[in-house]
Formats: sequence, structure tokens, C-alpha cells
Amino acid sequence: MGKKKKLENKLSVFTNAILSIFGENPFRPMNYKQICKVLGIKDAAGKDVVYNILVDLFEQGKLLEERPYRYILNPEYLQEYGPKTQYVEGTVDMKSTGKAYVVLDDEAGEDVFIAANNTGQALHGDRVKVAMFPKRKNKKPEGEIVEVLQRKHTDFVGVLHISHGYVFVVPDMDSIPVDIFIPKGELHGAKNGQKVVVHLVDWPENSGNPFGEIIRVLGNPGENDVEMESILLAHDYPIEFPKKVEKEAEKIEDKIQKAEVKKRKDYRDIFTITIDPQDAKDFDDAISLRKLDNGHWEVGVHIADVSHYVRPGSAIDEEAYNRGTSVYLVDRTIPMLPEKLCNNVCSLRPDEEKLTFSAVFEMDDDAHVLNHWIGKTIIKSCRRYAYEEVQAMIEGGEGDYKDEILTFHHLATKLRERRMAQGSLNFHSEEVKFILDEQGKPIDTYVRVQNESHELIEDFMLLANRTVAETFGKPGSPWKNHTFVYRIHDEPNPEKLNNFLRLISRLGYTMDISSRSKLVKSYNKLFEDVDGKGEKNLVETVAIRTMAKAVYSTENIGHYGLAFDYYTHFTSPIRRYPDLMVHRLIERYLIENQGSVDRKEYEEYCVHSSEMEKQAEEMERQSVKYKQAEYLQDKIGQVFDGLISGVSKWGLYVELKDSKCEGLVRYEDMPGDYYYLDEENFRVIGQDSGRVIQLGDEVRVIVKNVNLLKRQMDFEMILEPTKKKSGKRYRN
Repeated sequence: MGKKKKLENKLSVFTNAILSIFGENPFRPMNYKQICKVLGIKDAAGKDVVYNILVDLFEQGKLLEERPYRYILNPEYLQEYGPKTQYVEGTVDMKSTGKAYVVLDDEAGEDVFIAANNTGQALHGDRVKVAMFPKRKNKKPEGEIVEVLQRKHTDFVGVLHISHGYVFVVPDMDSIPVDIFIPKGELHGAKNGQKVVVHLVDWPENSGNPFGEIIRVLGNPGENDVEMESILLAHDYPIEFPKKVEKEAEKIEDKIQKAEVKKRKDYRDIFTITIDPQDAKDFDDAISLRKLDNGHWEVGVHIADVSHYVRPGSAIDEEAYNRGTSVYLVDRTIPMLPEKLCNNVCSLRPDEEKLTFSAVFEMDDDAHVLNHWIGKTIIKSCRRYAYEEVQAMIEGGEGDYKDEILTFHHLATKLRERRMAQGSLNFHSEEVKFILDEQGKPIDTYVRVQNESHELIEDFMLLANRTVAETFGKPGSPWKNHTFVYRIHDEPNPEKLNNFLRLISRLGYTMDISSRSKLVKSYNKLFEDVDGKGEKNLVETVAIRTMAKAVYSTENIGHYGLAFDYYTHFTSPIRRYPDLMVHRLIERYLIENQGSVDRKEYEEYCVHSSEMEKQAEEMERQSVKYKQAEYLQDKIGQVFDGLISGVSKWGLYVELKDSKCEGLVRYEDMPGDYYYLDEENFRVIGQDSGRVIQLGDEVRVIVKNVNLLKRQMDFEMILEPTKKKSGKRYRN
């Protein structure tokens, strides 16, 4: 090969290297000096060669002159010289605007932004494949959905619209921002304006909308049963049990065999009670008490032995696993198990013999646990209490077995005090409840606050859950290396925690984060310090948002919020599938002395259970939102006291004090000033007046509008006149 040919080949390789540099940085204009720096060229002759190549490439049209002597790659050549496309997989989190984020399977990765025109045929919850765009400096990852790997839902609930010869369904869920077209002949009796369930049949490549067929007519929007069923069906949660499950349940004997009684410890003659909400029907936990000869107390925590009746692989078991949990909507409970089991056979009803799984503790007067035993029992509850009855006795009133109730209260109080001293977080929960008329319409609301009678039961349940987890997870346990199901709670998100620390410092509070124990003590002291003050709601709301979500896992990391190194869910197998799994594992390891189950298999069960729990919470939240909107529907124009519960780019969210209804005050409905968002400090500031409105502030609002079907409430804020910064005139 001649010298000239060798030089041409060398320059060709050199040219391709330069084009690749531009391809790796498609949005960054570069001159010849920057290219030389990347290539490590320092001599004048080499720099001249690079300069001339850039000019030649510009003349060939492969480079574009973005500004004088600074070039970028012509997008037409990006595929040839740009970086090889990277693909990732994840789950779609679709927004009402049509844009989306893909949560990667690798949880350590950052969510990928998907513009509305790049979502393809993906819908909320789908698992998808994403082609990543080249990374831009200081920009979040962005990409395009190129394939739907698995649909989360194929059935959707929405309102049927027939207009100008076109038939389509508008889905209820804001996260499904596309209408579903219905071909003629696929209505199946549905009428314009009705709520329906539509099955997605096809999504042609050249169509912007999917095609479907009506598979169920629910009824008219706004009817209570229609709306509650819509919430369940929108999340694929079955309203009824399959016939084979009901038939299997009917065959279960409720009579306890003598042979089974002989296998168990007998607690039928021991003082045993249940304490539950007034309207409860499924009683899955009971507590017993007796004084031992040595002067100590024996406290038994007895849990319905669902595993005796629901066997692995049965139709009932498969249905319970798929449901994952019972769902508690405002006006109804949709159980995980058929009624015969949850309300009859397994329910620990008074004066009935019941099979139970128990954790029994020997305690001194200060509730120090001296011994414990875990195993199968038979009990007979002598009294069913509502929380209100027990609370009345705690507060000095009279009632059945008052001495025993007060002993339970004394021991539970000691357990609680010790738990708090050891670093358990002292969050207070409030639950909004509705008083409904015969048609299910809310006529009033009230807030149910957790009191000492609730805490009495909770502390014994926490003790049982913790003890069971320690039995199988602690170092030295014979089952330490056996797969077990834990309830875990991770540490606070560091970024959220830092934002929280900055917020409270502006309010004059401090926290010590030098260790886990000091941080928890700081949290609890902070909650005490803000109690009764105007910033209480602000501090508690943001504190909760710093926390991770508790989940199920076979990999134990402890429970941060409770300050437990080992924790599980053992106490509610009637309504939670993980508790049923725990019962089976206890029996397998402790009673039958069998080897470990498969960790990978059980981790999949844990992930599914966590997802179903999250879905149940969302359904319950939606039912509350609907009832709140229904409650305010006839109160347009009325004035209420509220608290700022959220700050967003659209406006301020306000939670009404009495009913806990939350609505949006849009910035355009705050006349007299322009407000800009200070998101980091959870507040907005009036540009003209300097008025500051922040999370937790007390405000007065007028109910402006209620959209019942979207469960949305709009408020107007009543603002007192404020002086302008100049002080010359007032603004409303």
C-alpha cells in the first residue's frame, strides 16, 4: 500500500473518531480545541489537522455549525455515529397529562421521564421496555417506550359516551389519560352516560387510542353501589368469590374434632376476651389473663388458626393469595376469605370454642417478659368488648371484669413506656369516619383518634409479632438460616430528612441525627414540643413524608419506626395473607421440624403481598375521597376552617378541620396578588404583599365546586387584607 493510501486510511479512522465524539455528546457544541483535548492532541500540526477535518465535515453536512466555529452532529447521522441505544425495563407511572415516569426494575436507578408523545401504547402500571435518549448535562434520564412487555390491566372502569356516531369510554382513573373506542355492536346493552367495565381488545399501531368492548354495565354514575364497585373493579379486585371457592368453604366443618383438641394447649377455662371496633365481625385476636402461683402474670395473645382450615394449594388459599388482604371501604368490607370463614368458623366469637395459634408470656408486675411459649391452642372467649367500653373503664367507669381490664391496661402501659424509651417513634394516627344514611350517603363525619384502649391491644400484638420474629431470626436460633417472612421498615430517605431538618430549623427546632437512637429521641421530643402549637400539623405531616414505607420481605433489616431488630405480622391471618404464611412457617419449623422453604419463592410472595397492601390502601383512600366529595356536594358556598395540607405548582391543598375533606385552592382563585412557589420550604409567597402561606397554616375557605365523579373539591381562600410592601395601600 502506498504512503498516500495509508495517510487516507489514517485520516478516515481519525475522522470517524471525531464523529464518534460528537455522537457521544449530541447536544454539546464543540470547537477544534475541545476535540483536541478529548483526543489528547497538543502539537500545533495535529490541531491544524483537526481544524481542517471539522471544516470538511461541516461542508459535507455531517456537522452543523451551532454557533461560530462550534459544531454539533447532524441528527441524520446520530444513529450511525451516536452511542448505541441503551434499553431498560420498568413499570409505568402515568400522569393525567399523558406524560409518564418509568420506575426501573433496578430500584437503585433514577426514574426515566417519558414525554406524552413517547409513551407509545403503554398504560399506567404496565411493564415496558424503554429506549434511553442520550444523557444531557444536568437533566433527568429520558427515553421512549418501545414495547409493552406486560399489561397491568386489560379491564377498565369508565363512563360511556355516545356522540356524533362515535362511541368511547372515558376511564375513571386519571392515570389512564386515553379514551377507549368501542366499535359498533360491542355495547352489550350499555347506554350513554352509564358506568361500564370495558375490556381492551386491540390497539392498532396507527391508532392513538385502544379499542375495547363493554363486558359489564355497572349503572348510573353517582349511585353509591356503582361508585364503590367502580373503585374495586378499577383495581381488578374481585367483588364476589368464585363459585368453586364458595363451595369449598361450605364443605369446611365448624365442629372441632376431639383428636384436634388433644394436640393443643387448652385455654378454654382461662379468662379470655376480644376488643374490637363496635361494627367488627371478624375477630382474629384475643387476649387472656391469669395470675400464676409464683405471683407473676400469664398473658396469652391468641390468634385465629386460619391455617388449620385453609390449606396450601386449595381454591380458598389461591383466592386469598390473589387478594392479599381484606379491603375496608367506607361503607363495606370486602374480605380476603369467604364469609363462612372470616365471620364464623375462624372468628373468635364469645362463648364459642375456637382453634388458635398463640404466643403466651409470663410477666412480672412491670411487664418484663420472663418466659414465653408459641404454639397451637384452643380457647373460648368469655366477653366481646368494643374499644369504647374498655376506654370508659380505663377512665374510671364501671364495667364487666374491670379488675382484669385494668391489669391488661397496666401491663400494656409498661410495655409501651419501655418501647418508647428504646426508640420507637410516637406517631399519632387519626382516621376519618362517616355517619351514613340508609342509601349510603354521608350525613356527618367524625375523626376517630387512637386512645388507650386501642393502644392496650396494639402493645400486646406488637409484643407477639416481635417475639415470633425473634424466635426465628435471632442469632442462636435453630431456624436462623431458615426462610421467614418479616415486616421491615427502612431508614428515612436522607434527602427528605435533610429537607425536613432545614424546615424545622427555620421554625426554631433542632434534631440530633448523629445516631439512630438520638434521631428517634429527637423526633419524639419534637412531637411533644409542637403539640398544641400552630406548626404541629406542618411538622407531623412532613415528618411522616420523610419515612419509608413498611413492606414484607424474607431479608430482614429490622423495623425502623418501631425500633425492633426483628418484626413480623402474626396477628391478623383473617385479613392479611402474610400472617397466614407466618403461621404455616411456624408450624413447619417449630411443630413439624421440617427444613426451610425456598427463599426466592417466598420473596415473590412478599413482593406480591406488599403490592396488594398498597393497592388496598389506595382503594380505601379513593372511597374516603368519594364520600368526602359527596358530603360537601350540598355545601357549596359554605365556609369552613382548615389547614394547609399541601403546596404544589397548581395551588394550595387545604384539609378541613372537622371532616378532613381535602380540596384545592388554585392560585388564580387567590385575587389581589401573584404567588410564587417556594417548594423547598413548603410555602408560597405573595410577590406584591409579601404574604407567606405555608404547610400547616390555619385558613378559612369557601367550598367553590365539587366534582363527585373525579372526587375533586375546589375551595376559595378567605384572605384578610394585607399591606403592600410599600405600605401605601391594601390588597385583598
